[in-house]
Amino acid sequence: MPDTLIHPQQKQKLQLGWLLKMAWRDSRRNRSRLALFISSIVLGIAALVAINSFSDNLRTDIDKQAKSLIGADLVVMSGKELEPAMVKVLDSIGGDRSDELRFVSMVYFKASQGTRLVQVRALEGGFPYYGAIETEPAEASRTFRQGRKALVDHTLLLQYNTKPGDSIKVGELSFEIAGALHKIPGQSALTATIAPAVYIPRQYIDQTGLMQKGSRISRYFYYKLPPKTDADKLAKKLEPRFEEAGIDFDTVKSRKESTGRAYSDLARFLALVGFVALLLGCVGVASAVHVYIREKLSTIGVLRCLGVSGKQAFLIYLFQVMAMGFIGSVVGAILGSLIQLYLPQLFQSFLPVEVTVAVSWAAIAEGIAIGMIISLLFALLPLLTIRNISPLITLRSGVEHVSSQRDPLRLSIYFLILAFVLLFARMQLGTWLQALSFTAGVVVAFIVLALIARLMMWLVRRFFPVHWGYTWRQSLANLYRPNNQTLLLTVSIGLGTTLIATLFLMQRVLLTEVAIAGSENQPNLVLFDIQNSQKENVAKLTRQQGLPVLQLVPVVTMRLEEMKGLTAADVRKDTTLGIPDWAFNREYRVTYRDTLINSERDAGGKWQGTVTDISKPIPISLEVDYAERLKVKLGDTLLFNVQGAMMPAIISHLREVEWNRVQSNFLVVFPKGVLEEAPQFHVLMTRTKSDVQSARFQQTMVQQFPNVSAIDLDLILRTLDDIISKISFVIRFMALFSISTGLLVLVGSVNISKFQRVQESVLLRTLGASRKQILAITALEYLFLGALAAATGIILSLAAGWALAVFSFEVKFVPDFAPLLWVFLGITALTVFIGMLNSRGILNKPPLEVLRREA
Repeated sequence: MPDTLIHPQQKQKLQLGWLLKMAWRDSRRNRSRLALFISSIVLGIAALVAINSFSDNLRTDIDKQAKSLIGADLVVMSGKELEPAMVKVLDSIGGDRSDELRFVSMVYFKASQGTRLVQVRALEGGFPYYGAIETEPAEASRTFRQGRKALVDHTLLLQYNTKPGDSIKVGELSFEIAGALHKIPGQSALTATIAPAVYIPRQYIDQTGLMQKGSRISRYFYYKLPPKTDADKLAKKLEPRFEEAGIDFDTVKSRKESTGRAYSDLARFLALVGFVALLLGCVGVASAVHVYIREKLSTIGVLRCLGVSGKQAFLIYLFQVMAMGFIGSVVGAILGSLIQLYLPQLFQSFLPVEVTVAVSWAAIAEGIAIGMIISLLFALLPLLTIRNISPLITLRSGVEHVSSQRDPLRLSIYFLILAFVLLFARMQLGTWLQALSFTAGVVVAFIVLALIARLMMWLVRRFFPVHWGYTWRQSLANLYRPNNQTLLLTVSIGLGTTLIATLFLMQRVLLTEVAIAGSENQPNLVLFDIQNSQKENVAKLTRQQGLPVLQLVPVVTMRLEEMKGLTAADVRKDTTLGIPDWAFNREYRVTYRDTLINSERDAGGKWQGTVTDISKPIPISLEVDYAERLKVKLGDTLLFNVQGAMMPAIISHLREVEWNRVQSNFLVVFPKGVLEEAPQFHVLMTRTKSDVQSARFQQTMVQQFPNVSAIDLDLILRTLDDIISKISFVIRFMALFSISTGLLVLVGSVNISKFQRVQESVLLRTLGASRKQILAITALEYLFLGALAAATGIILSLAAGWALAVFSFEVKFVPDFAPLLWVFLGITALTVFIGMLNSRGILNKPPLEVLRREA
């Protein structure tokens, strides 16, 4: 019926005020439904606002506490002893200076007779100049410098039942514990877990006997510069000299940038996880609006008969969606601001600064804007059909009165949605390539989930089990009937399941890679820094303790001077060579032997195990991936500096190395007959049968050979497990938003389609179906939906886990199906529970009462 027959004079007038009143009036009986489906976006907005608020606060606190991150204006770091010329350069910098030696060593706790590998820090001077070394008692950070005293990490004191006033033995010297060490400038709790620190005064380092030939010692020089000195300009001026000497440096500005960048990357990743939850919610919005509009067809038809144009009818419901989208975004922003109160505790293990909690109005405004835009874009897809609804629908109800012609505006909406996702990903990730990859990944995940849902619907319809019982047939038919929830729930619950299952898979894969095998010949204890004169006695002591000497390997330290005739200076001048600077700056630890070990395989060339003529370049073997990084190949020459003696070498062999095997694996291996007389130390590998045996052996070793350090690989594995658990908990916390959003979408979709369920239930009960049968039909339908969504998500997680393992972590992908089974059962059971909980109103009331209430 043309609009001009009723109100020709008002055809061009939208009458905005009247439309707003109509939107308000029409929503009065449906606000609970509108609120339910708009609630789908609340958690996505909450996740975004929480993460962005936390990021803003973290950025502010890093700026405020920047100097305390390094405790000085300039820090110079060297992994080797300095040449006299460089010592003069450092002495010429001026200002106040503190010196520190760092190395790993065993310490002996006399109170508990326990031993532990720690990072010893021998400090001299007034460091830190900014911030503080936090100890208990507080004055211990000053008093330990005044005598033979030490600061010990507080977790070690608890672990070894030791307290201030007791003593520890470092090397051959005992120190009184002055206090418990709680925090060091720039160190996070996670770093302290990996390498617990023990501070001692530097003047006692020689008396410990730990400064042995070949010991790996890092040297730190902390400067508090004069007030008018610019640390960054000074560092820039000295940078060429530092690079030439293989020395690193750090300033307040560079540390602030690197710290901010590291945690910004984490925040961006978590924000993307929150954004995925928001996209899931918007899928729920689109589906719910679709069902809502279908239920409003008769109302829209009446409005059209009264002269309301298609554009006006469209605006009435658009205003409703905009209002509820705004409310949902505001509620999400408030919830996100509350959640961010908890985030500092969640991330405290990873953060080197104290994070204050403050409201970030920028994050709140951004969250509300994103929520409004994205929910509106998704809601527009079903809303566009209102423009084409015919007034005849009031006389003959049916979908034929909604035009089936292609609507060019729908393509525009799809384009806008993709463009918005791409722009948001660009804002978070920083590069267009990463943004395109993320957008493509999201689109592929949605398409795969949707296709699997469509395939399931087609298979059920095509191979419908006509001979099954009535209850089974009816529940299966619900999967493809009009207004079904199969597509919606498969996408929403499936994507959330994918995130959770992928996390479980990768956690297990990474732990498996470092897990210690249970075979009898697999080492679980490594002794290192064994000097030549101690080698036989250490091996003898090991056997006396009833332990096998599985490997006793010599290690020689050296540096690379030339590669293919090119020096470090040549490489820095010609960046097109692609040779990394660190190839010349690092210290190489190599071994010599005449055979390959069982963790190595030939990858090219010929291995020569023994050399008799050392006047020619020495044939050596390189790990194949390392050779690729150095841009070298078989036949290329290298020149090594073996602690002052130049040794030319030629690459004659390449090896593949299984780094996850507990073996003496090396990047560079020399043949026998060359390095036997070079300064060296040894590494011994053994296996203990229990923690008690391991502890007893380490106690004996540290008492007889204080300079020898031990790495308990079981302890390393437990530490790594704890670290991965902390990281996975953070990611799981964010993935929970996706799962929760999917469940909210489920609640909303069940409630929004309740009217249709009422009609079906009433019809079935009128035809004689019992309450038990209807209950079984509903339960089976949600069982199929939950199982399909969970199974689809797990299948995607297997694909995602394989891709991450092979391409990102470069490890073998061996999935652990045990946690996946629990994920599948949990998601399925939760879907059934939520579905039944929201359908109980239909089952618990008589048909006539339900119809009167819903009419």
